[in-house]
Amino acid sequence: MSYAIFRSQPINTLQDLSQIGSHNKREKEAYKSNPDIKLDRSKDNIELAKCDEKYVKKFYELTKEYKKEHEERMKTVRDDRKKSFGKTLSDAKNVVADELLFKSDNTFFKNMSQRQIKKWADTCMEFVYKDLGYSKEQVLHSAIHLDEKTPHIHCVVIPLVKKFDKRINSERYTISKKQYIKNNVHLSELQDKYYNRLVQAGFELDRGLKGSTAEHIKVKEFKKITRRIDKLLENNRLRNFIYELLQQLKKLFKRLLYIGTEKDRNKVVTEVTNYYDENYYNDMDVCDIAKNTTKEKELLQHIGYVKKDVYREKDDFEISV
Repeated sequence: MSYAIFRSQPINTLQDLSQIGSHNKREKEAYKSNPDIKLDRSKDNIELAKCDEKYVKKFYELTKEYKKEHEERMKTVRDDRKKSFGKTLSDAKNVVADELLFKSDNTFFKNMSQRQIKKWADTCMEFVYKDLGYSKEQVLHSAIHLDEKTPHIHCVVIPLVKKFDKRINSERYTISKKQYIKNNVHLSELQDKYYNRLVQAGFELDRGLKGSTAEHIKVKEFKKITRRIDKLLENNRLRNFIYELLQQLKKLFKRLLYIGTEKDRNKVVTEVTNYYDENYYNDMDVCDIAKNTTKEKELLQHIGYVKKDVYREKDDFEISV
């Protein structure tokens, strides 16, 4: 089952915003750092909310009232503390915008027409407007990228709000992501809403791991499972059980080499040689299975032994060269 993936990445400076804009709008001539981008297919990308200019310029347009308010405030500040609107935002390094990413895996998008992908994208944008609470005027740009391995949406929003400021006893503009995504608990709730919205629209997806702000199967979860497996393998009881099981299999293989059909015997040779190559069986294990059977020579040649006239002890074998 494919996962419904929604992530949020804050953009802290106007410089970062500019670079993200160049990437999202494919304004570079080449993308050496990301060979997955096929610029000859960029014409197929779909804009869900257009941005016909540079990101920073569009940002200033969307925040013009905030900028005007800032400039009025600067008139009452002494000269050595005055800052331009852009410098104030960048120096604060809080949030100037938020980039929302929507994606799944190749299995989900397999055999999807462009119309179906557009339906998925429109559902994602409904989530932005109805569940996150952004207005269309707050969306700086949104686009489906179809020129990479897996289709996905980059949606850049400006969390511009008016909040009551106790210091001045009045409302004033500010940019606050927390007005839309308060914390990780709230993010998890929003991911539930996103998943439910997609399911209601007819898309077959899984919710994924709760509380994941990155990939739904985290690397650390994988490492945790790996450590558990390693711990189990260190357990003597388990190791002894596996050893006994392999010894019982030796008897079965031996019996099949005696009474089985030629097809059965050939399968035994394949299994035993595979076990040997994987270090489950050693030389003497193979010798025990092969002894006095029609496949003895074949099995012994695989492990590098040549049988002498009489099978007795291990010393009756020589390493072949």
